[in-house]
Amino acid sequence: MRKTLLSMAATAALGLAAVPRPAAALELQMQASWPAALTLYENFVMFAERVEKLSGGELTIKTMPAGQVVPAFEVLDATARGVIDGAHTWAGYWQGKHPAAILFTGGPGGPFGMDMIDHMGWMYEGGGFELYQEFYQKELKLDVVAIPIMPAGPQAFGWFKRPIESVEDMKGMKCRQTGIANEIWARMGFAVVNMPGGEILPAAERGVIDCAEWVGGVEDLRLGFHNVWKYHYSPGMHETVTVAELLINGDVWRSLSEQQQEIIKSAATEVWLRWWVRWMKQNAEALKELREKHGVIIKKTPEDILKAFLEGWDDLAAEHAKNNSFFKKVLDSKREYASVVVPARRFYFPNYNFAADYYWPEE
Repeated sequence: MRKTLLSMAATAALGLAAVPRPAAALELQMQASWPAALTLYENFVMFAERVEKLSGGELTIKTMPAGQVVPAFEVLDATARGVIDGAHTWAGYWQGKHPAAILFTGGPGGPFGMDMIDHMGWMYEGGGFELYQEFYQKELKLDVVAIPIMPAGPQAFGWFKRPIESVEDMKGMKCRQTGIANEIWARMGFAVVNMPGGEILPAAERGVIDCAEWVGGVEDLRLGFHNVWKYHYSPGMHETVTVAELLINGDVWRSLSEQQQEIIKSAATEVWLRWWVRWMKQNAEALKELREKHGVIIKKTPEDILKAFLEGWDDLAAEHAKNNSFFKKVLDSKREYASVVVPARRFYFPNYNFAADYYWPEE
């Protein structure tokens, strides 16, 4: 009460009217698929803060880290069943349910050369958002609403205990991977191991895995991978585009007013951009720290590995498209959008390296 009175006094001193918290405020309880220590979780918190402010306190989000209610990979089913009101997660984790899941995160190579903005263009201007809802509600038969909320790429190739110079060097290594990329890496020779991000470092310390892909930059620094491995490679083609999602239980969504629904959608879109630009700076600072403070050897991924991965993805995507009509429907939609946007952007946009090399030539 003292804090409230002081706050009211402060606003009165400024000639402003104190705005009390609505008596009938609604709180939604949502869980993430990541630990609270990661920047991915900070995106979740930023979203909750924006929802509260935009709604004037009428709608609040209680954010919970991975494992607080259910394990990291069980948040989708928990949201659909109403165990939690929603989740902050990544559709690629549902690969075992349906191969098209990865396409709503972006997918390997974009796909078709698309970048993060192109993917969001397809989502909102190319019919992707409607397919996204169809995926969950009709294909998976889960009553949830999905909204893009966090860009987490392009991601690094990963961390290794020794140098990697070719596809041959990868063969036989036990490597943490996830999503549809598991199938491609396995074909290329990795012995893949799937696990949540919070379990990677303990597994590495016990020698269960020889290498790992998580995200890159500040995320990997916070998890402490540099304490186990000293070789860090980037870029990767597995998640050049990767967008996380906000899931909300269907009954909960329908119980919200139209204005509350719009607040959630607007907050997610704003946070998508605001968090990403902050994250880019954090990643740049993290790479500098990894190299200069921790002695990490930062290397470019050999191009033959990147090309082999794209070839593997094209083969796998063709197989899934042949065997799954919805996968084909989504993939064709993305290809059609990319066929218009990507060539045009190549014409209008200078290669990033052109001006970068002029001002910041590689050492």
